[in-house]
Amino acid sequence: MTQLTPHIWCNRTAEEAADLYSRSFRQVREIARSHYPTEDLPDFQKSFAGQVVSLELEVHGCPVGFINADDTFRPNPAAGFMVHISTAHVDDPTAYIDEIHDQLIDGGTALMPLGEYPFSPRYAWIEDRLGVSWQLFVSPDDAPPRPFLVPALLFSGQAQNRCAEAVVTYTSLFPGAEAGAVATYPEPTGPARAGDVMFSEMRLGPEGDDPTREPWVTAMDSGVEQPFTFTEWFSLMVRVRDQEEIDRLWDVLSTVPEKEACGWCCDEYGVSWQIVPEDIDAIMEIPGAHQRMLQMKKLDIAALRGE
Repeated sequence: MTQLTPHIWCNRTAEEAADLYSRSFRQVREIARSHYPTEDLPDFQKSFAGQVVSLELEVHGCPVGFINADDTFRPNPAAGFMVHISTAHVDDPTAYIDEIHDQLIDGGTALMPLGEYPFSPRYAWIEDRLGVSWQLFVSPDDAPPRPFLVPALLFSGQAQNRCAEAVVTYTSLFPGAEAGAVATYPEPTGPARAGDVMFSEMRLGPEGDDPTREPWVTAMDSGVEQPFTFTEWFSLMVRVRDQEEIDRLWDVLSTVPEKEACGWCCDEYGVSWQIVPEDIDAIMEIPGAHQRMLQMKKLDIAALRGE
């Protein structure tokens, strides 16, 4: 199974974000936490010495990571999360969506207010007080089971109308991956052309025994002109087995050389990826690993370990 973890870039608010989402959802546990070294940090990181550098939570079985950094990148609705709530997850989906909504809307903004829509009996699209975008969605009873938390990509700005192309690229990269449901615009809608993607989903890995834990991603072309597009504030981390897999994914996903840093790369659509070894958390505990990583673009596992 592909280990795919969406990550949020936080402006010194990783612990605050983890606390907010731990209070917003019923089933949350912390699965990883790492800290900046206390010495030998570059000047731009010295104020973070000893602080948390990353946190990872599991929300109803779905991983989500938080990077504790500065204000270089700020959230926008080009990326976020779709929350699928169904009887596969809880006994009371409608009550639960209201519960989540009331937590996340506090200090936030409604992009589409909570209510009934043609595609869902209960739906809302909101930005929470940290700027993170959430689409809350009660799945119809006859809908195929999906993970509770699914990364959602909105192709707009420079990526407008490239969603279908991206789905083909991404599903070609991961063994066992496949596209799921797709709906297209029947007529031109804002910047979207007839036939562009109004909604799509893809599984970036093989089918598993439990579909609610598979690596699904949703994607669509915006039907409204937007002043934003993808940035590094939202990234998809892929944990892989070995250096060969890092090299293979990097060769396709890294298309912007100036954005290569510390295992991060940017693809041709503007989506950011972190391509890392599956035991990255343990590796980063090795003395000197943090400093060695800062010198790298694509990660070299052996060099990162100090071998």
